[in-house]
Amino acid sequence: MPRIGYNPSRGQTLDFKPARTTVAVLVYAPHQAGYFQNRLDVTRMTIESILANTQEPFDLLVFDNGSCPEMVGYLTSLQADGKIDYLILSKRNIGKLNALKIIFNAAPGEIVAYTDDDVFHLPGWLGEHLKIIDTFPNVGAVTGFYIRQRVAMSSNSTLAFVNQPGVETERGLLMPRKWEEEYLVNSGRTWERYAEEVAGIEDVIVSYQGLQAWVSAHHFQMVCPKDVVQDVLAEMLPEGWSGAVMGRMVEMDDRMDAKGYLRFCTRQQTVRLMGNAISEEVAELARQSGLEVQAAQPVKKAGGIVNRLMKVGWFRRIVQGIVNRLYRWLNG
Repeated sequence: MPRIGYNPSRGQTLDFKPARTTVAVLVYAPHQAGYFQNRLDVTRMTIESILANTQEPFDLLVFDNGSCPEMVGYLTSLQADGKIDYLILSKRNIGKLNALKIIFNAAPGEIVAYTDDDVFHLPGWLGEHLKIIDTFPNVGAVTGFYIRQRVAMSSNSTLAFVNQPGVETERGLLMPRKWEEEYLVNSGRTWERYAEEVAGIEDVIVSYQGLQAWVSAHHFQMVCPKDVVQDVLAEMLPEGWSGAVMGRMVEMDDRMDAKGYLRFCTRQQTVRLMGNAISEEVAELARQSGLEVQAAQPVKKAGGIVNRLMKVGWFRRIVQGIVNRLYRWLNG
């Protein structure tokens, strides 16, 4: 068929210039049952807290890793409303590491503020992260929720830096008890397990050019120079792509550390881990930011004989098998 007319875009110019920071959210909700029953609400709080509580210029990129129609519908409606700048929809779950590769290659900003889809962002969060990147040397990652265990993980280069003459540090058990309680609740840990994880680990607060930060970072929420993560992922994926659905995140942290990049956490808590349901405390934080949300209703434990039977291994496996079959049947 012959060409009819001329492309009206020919000869036009753009004034497009991306923001320095791309905020990137990785979303995954395969269904709305079981573990993922409240995921749509949790993801909504992640995105709405970013939109409400980020003062600095940013572009918002969302990568959906094969979610259910309800989640995809929510995300496409946000893009239609102009709230998401870049929306990437995968028809299947391609794994977290592969999704990160696509995210960090697609992000137009020189800084990528990455987050899983279960993190509430407090007012001023991005600015506090950028202060550390712009003040400390050779920063690889900054996070906004301190976890004591991470001081002993992927922090060798950072500890070597803070141990230099002239760099001020404060050491000891400095983490507020409330932060520990929040972490336990939202990560599903017991005090016994947590005590084992942090045994013998001291907190380290570093002061550098008038700015304080905690030593350590994690990977579920991190603000990074884009080229740092691209460098690490290229080393991790010599064949181009990973065959794993999950995993290798700690390896990514370790490789970043081994390359000499520093890893810090903001001195004040600037994000909150929500887990797979919204607590009343997080709901109140959302309301303070002008967001409408309802806390998830606590699950009532079965009593009597049902409770006793669910503690029996063979009975629990039978029930779980029935649940799995029903799920496969409902989802074709």
